[in-house]
Amino acid sequence: NCMPVFIVSNPEWGRRFKQAGIPRVGDDVNAQVGATIVHRVLTHLMQDRGAKIDATYQINTGGNTDFLNMLNHKRLSSKRISKTEAVQSQLEVPLHPDQVHIGPADFVPWQKDNKVCFLRIEARGFGGVPLNLELRLSVEDSPNSAGETIDAIRCCKLARECGLAGPLEAVSAYSMKHPPVQFTDDKAHQMLEEFIANTQKSGGNGDGKCLDKKATSLESQIAK
Repeated sequence: NCMPVFIVSNPEWGRRFKQAGIPRVGDDVNAQVGATIVHRVLTHLMQDRGAKIDATYQINTGGNTDFLNMLNHKRLSSKRISKTEAVQSQLEVPLHPDQVHIGPADFVPWQKDNKVCFLRIEARGFGGVPLNLELRLSVEDSPNSAGETIDAIRCCKLARECGLAGPLEAVSAYSMKHPPVQFTDDKAHQMLEEFIANTQKSGGNGDGKCLDKKATSLESQIAK
């Protein structure tokens, strides 16, 4: 589910898909190099380097159908939740809601599929000295998400051949903004590589047998 509608991350829907024997990945696709992944990485970097983040915003404009849909405030609400939680999850202590603003700003028809992100992080470094970062990112929105979507579909196929069902936590954590469980991006990448390695070792013959099904479960990944 690449849309900002919370299905895979909803425990009830996750249970239903597992009972039906269907592997699922979601929610809200994370672009290859998009506004959210860049914001997450910079937020995590500042925290790792000991900087104290005081406030941040991410404002996006675009002219495709995604931004047109955001003119509907009901759809805009879930999109903002998805993007905000994706960034807040990288902080040990999340920012106060008044100190973070993330989400689509407006629909600009002439931009078409071009998406422009304006990002700012206000922080304090050593000795409380102010540290401000501003970034402008311009991408073609659709192809920027296409690769991640294709990879998610491939992982679903691997999961089906391995007999797995329900939410795929590792794949979702890496490729989606609002997965069932959030991880840092380096941890999600490690989990994804282990998921692929273990499902591919099943031989891809659709016999429902995986070399090590435990290696694809959330609990074993956390233990590692």
